[in-house]
Amino acid sequence: MSTFRNQVQLIGNLGKDLDFKTFENGNKMVRGPIATNEFYKNNKGEKIQETQWHNLVAWGKTAELMDSLLKKGDEVAVHGKLVHRKYEDSEGNSKYITEIVVNEFVKMSKADAA
Repeated sequence: MSTFRNQVQLIGNLGKDLDFKTFENGNKMVRGPIATNEFYKNNKGEKIQETQWHNLVAWGKTAELMDSLLKKGDEVAVHGKLVHRKYEDSEGNSKYITEIVVNEFVKMSKADAA
């Protein structure tokens, strides 16, 4: 059962081009937003779309591949884990962020979506 702990799988669209960085020590990282959509009908029978935004981050070879293969608007399936972290902004205020650390991804094609 330990393999079920802290796993996330999402299919969504990239909200912008990914931000790729190479650090002085050679580590590579990419980050960017992904939007997931859910649809339902309200009590009037109208179709409603609800969009949730999630922060993606990937490291190493996964980061390189995501940077070279994905662009804004692409539909992508990601698998990873949730990470919560705290940092201070430039004004010294504490900020909290939740990210999905991506281990695997698949760029979806129009044929895959059917």
